Amino acid sequence: MPDITHRTISTNGIDMHIAEAGSGPLVVLCHGFPESWYSWRHQLSALAEAGFHAVAPDQRGYGDTTAPERIDMYTQLHLVGDIVGLLDALAEEQAVIVGHDWGAPVAWHAALLRPDRFRAVIGLSVPHSQGGLPTTAQFKAIYKDNFFYILYFQEPGKAEAELEADPRRTLRTLLYSASGDSRREPGVSSPLPKSAKFLDAMREPDSLPPWLTEADLDFFASQFKKSGFRGGLNWYRCIDRNHELLAAFKGLTIKQPALFISGTRDVVPMTDEAKKNIRNSLPGLRDLVILDGAGHWTQQERPDEVNAAIISFLKGL
Repeated sequence: MPDITHRTISTNGIDMHIAEAGSGPLVVLCHGFPESWYSWRHQLSALAEAGFHAVAPDQRGYGDTTAPERIDMYTQLHLVGDIVGLLDALAEEQAVIVGHDWGAPVAWHAALLRPDRFRAVIGLSVPHSQGGLPTTAQFKAIYKDNFFYILYFQEPGKAEAELEADPRRTLRTLLYSASGDSRREPGVSSPLPKSAKFLDAMREPDSLPPWLTEADLDFFASQFKKSGFRGGLNWYRCIDRNHELLAAFKGLTIKQPALFISGTRDVVPMTDEAKKNIRNSLPGLRDLVILDGAGHWTQQERPDEVNAAIISFLKGL
C-alpha cells in the first residue's frame, strides 16, 4: 500500500497542510464539515495505486492549516483561491478536483470559475445548483420559528461553545447520526424550536458503526481539540457574502466532465427533482452514482464503491 506523506505548502496567504500519496495526474480531495484530510484516508492510497497523485488538504480553518481570525476570509472565493494556489505550489497546471459536503461547493466553484485549471470535477453528497447559493433570509423564511442548524451557526461563539465542550462526543454523535447506520429516516426530522441546539436532534450510538473505528474517532477528536470548530463554522457564516460575490455566475453550467456520488440515506435527499437539476447543471455529467443505504459520509461509509466509481471516471477522461 502506498505511503501517505505530509507536508505544509504556502497558498493564497495561508499555510496549508496536505496529505498525499502516489504520482501521476493530480487529484485534489476537498473535505467537508466537520472533517479534515483524514476523511479521504481510504481514497489516498487507492488513487495512488491506480496511478494518480492524490492530495487531500486540511482546508482553511481546519486541522494544521491556517485559520484566519476574520469571518470574511472564508468565502468561496478564498477557498477556491486556496486550491488554485495549491496547484501552483505543486507546479501543476491542471487537476481533477473532488469535494464532499462543504468541499463539494469548493469543487463545483473551482470548476466553474477556473476551467483552465480544473479539467474535471467530482462531487459527493452536495450537488451544484444553477440557482446560486442560498441566503440566511431564505432559510429564515422557510424555517420561521423552528430550529435550523445553518441559522444556529451564524452567531459567533454560540455553536463553538456547544461543539467544543466535548469534541469527541460531538463527532461521535454527528458522524453516527448523519450516517446510513442511524435510525433516522433520510430527509425527515421533527421540527425543533429555535431555542434548540445542534446536537439535540441527534443520538449518540451505543457502539460505533463498522466504518468508523475508535482510532478514527480519536484522530478526528484530537484535531478539533487542537483547532476548535470556529474555522469550519466560519464557512457557514459567509453564506450571504458568497451569495453576493457569486451573483454574476448564477445560472452557469459546469462544462467539464463530471461525476456525482450520493447515498439513498444521505441527509441531502436525492429526489427525482434533485437528479434532474444535477443533470441540467452538469452537461458534462458522465455518471450519477447513488449508493443504496449509504448516508452522508459517503467516502468513509462506502470506500470500495466510491473508489471504484472515482477511478473508473478518472481513467475514462
